[in-house]
Amino acid sequence: MKIEIWSDIACPWCYIGKRRFETALEGFPHKDDVEVEWRSFQLDPTLPAHVEESEADYLSRSKGMPAEQVRQMFAQVSDQAAREGLNYDFDSVVVANSFTAHRFLHFAKSHGVMAAAEEALMSGHFESGRDIGSIDYLAEVGQSLGLDPTETRRVLESDEYTDAVKADVAQARMLGANGVPFFVIDRKYGISGAQKPPVFTQALETAWDESQKLTVLAGTGSTAEGGDDYPDGAVCGPEGCS
Repeated sequence: MKIEIWSDIACPWCYIGKRRFETALEGFPHKDDVEVEWRSFQLDPTLPAHVEESEADYLSRSKGMPAEQVRQMFAQVSDQAAREGLNYDFDSVVVANSFTAHRFLHFAKSHGVMAAAEEALMSGHFESGRDIGSIDYLAEVGQSLGLDPTETRRVLESDEYTDAVKADVAQARMLGANGVPFFVIDRKYGISGAQKPPVFTQALETAWDESQKLTVLAGTGSTAEGGDDYPDGAVCGPEGCS
C-alpha cells in the first residue's frame, strides 16, 4: 500500500499531521507493507526569499489579522503541537520562502533520505528557529544525513529539482488538494488536514481491506445466452461446473 503526503515545511499543521499519522502507522499491523512518499506543496509561493519580520508580524500584516488574534492562534497551535511531543517556538520562526528547501528534499529523495530530511527541516523551522531558505543551513542538514555539503550547495545554487517540485504541486491541484497536509492512499482515498490518529487508523484499515479484495471484471459462471452448453467463461465449483 502506498501513501503520498503533500506538505509544506512552513506549515505548522503539516508537522502536527505528520506526527499523528506516524502514531497511527506505528500501530498498524501491516506497517511494514506500507510505502510512504513525501511530496511538495507551497502555501505561499509568492513569499519573498526572506522576510525581515517575525512570523507574528508577517501574518498580521499579510493576512490583515489583529496581533492579538495571531498570538491566540499561535498559542492554540502550539498547544496541539505539544500534545504530539512537539515544542513549537513561533517567536523564533524565520519567515522564508520554502521552494529551495523543497528542492533540497527532492535532492535528499534521490539519495533515499527524504523522510529524514523532512523531519529535520520541520523541526528546525518550528522548534529551533533555523532558516529553511538558507543554503548553508540546508547543506548542514544534508551533511547530518550523509549528503556531501559541496554537492548540496551546487544543486541548490542551480535550478535542479525545480520541475520536480512544480510537478508535485500540479499533482496536488489535480487531485483536488487546496491545502496541506493532504494524504493520498493508493490514489483511491484522500485525507485532508492534520486529523487525529484514529481517523488515520480507520483509513489505513479500510484501504488495506480494499487492497486485499479482487474485483472480478468478467465472468459470472453462468451459461451465456444463445444456448451454448460451455461458453467462454464457464467455471467449475464445489457443486459442479456451469
